[in-house]
Amino acid sequence: MTTAILISILMTVVGAATPILLAALGELVVEKSGVLNLGLEGMMLIGAVTAFAVTYSTGSAPLGLVAAMVASAAASMIFAFLTLTLTANQVATGLALTIFGIGLSSLIGQGFVGLTVPALAHVFPAALAEDPIWRVLFGYSPLVYISLVMTALVAWFLTRSRAGLILRAIGESDEAAHSIGYPVIGVRYLAVAFGGAMAGLGGSYYSLVLTPMWADRLTAGRGWIALALVVFASWRPLRLLGGAYLFGAVMTLELHAKAAGVSVVAPEFLAMLPYLATIVVLTAISIAPAGGRLAAPACLGKPFRATG
Repeated sequence: MTTAILISILMTVVGAATPILLAALGELVVEKSGVLNLGLEGMMLIGAVTAFAVTYSTGSAPLGLVAAMVASAAASMIFAFLTLTLTANQVATGLALTIFGIGLSSLIGQGFVGLTVPALAHVFPAALAEDPIWRVLFGYSPLVYISLVMTALVAWFLTRSRAGLILRAIGESDEAAHSIGYPVIGVRYLAVAFGGAMAGLGGSYYSLVLTPMWADRLTAGRGWIALALVVFASWRPLRLLGGAYLFGAVMTLELHAKAAGVSVVAPEFLAMLPYLATIVVLTAISIAPAGGRLAAPACLGKPFRATG
């Protein structure tokens, strides 16, 4: 295997991993606060179509990214209002949000199908970004570097900051946190909004970087992989980073097999591997001894009602 091919494979893996890492980071913070939002796929699609529509209409990709984050955060507030204020079932509401996001993105994207926009510009000078060797470090979209920075910031926030410790305390025992004066609902609203914004950012990667065009259901179910990734990583940001790149490698197997001319395994089987891996991971965790699941926040998915 030549160096050029190896670099190409590495860059492809990074490209496949970045959007699910961004979305999963937001979901990790949401779940650490004790809320389970299964609407990740819908929010990613809302972010993807918003980013594309705004970028195509204004010619500004940064504005498209901001719009994607705002739109997905706004969608997450629908979920937050129903589950946190009205105490609706979080699983059912999250699934409804996914269905809503799929339908809304299809409706908004009708007029943009097949159109293209310029891909996001590189962060580093072209001499580095397009160099045959150095591009493995400097040739990525800005969103790749943002995902790495956000991983470090989320890890620091959850383990080193006072606000992060409060959020974790609320996720572990909302009644106890409420009894000493912490605003449980307010913190959870903020966490859900952050998760929505990150899902929108992850979705925008598909329409502005990976395939800078709009097609219906562009994310192809990657939101579900991001959800599984949070569990796979045991709700730990740095494990999330490694897990995202592992899933990214699995997701690109079909592409690399075709490029290498490998025909032993059916391409349809390789295409389903990411989803098969997701099912295997979730099944393994669900049948593991109780000690293996202790990393999950104790209040995850449970409604909170202030009693005084």
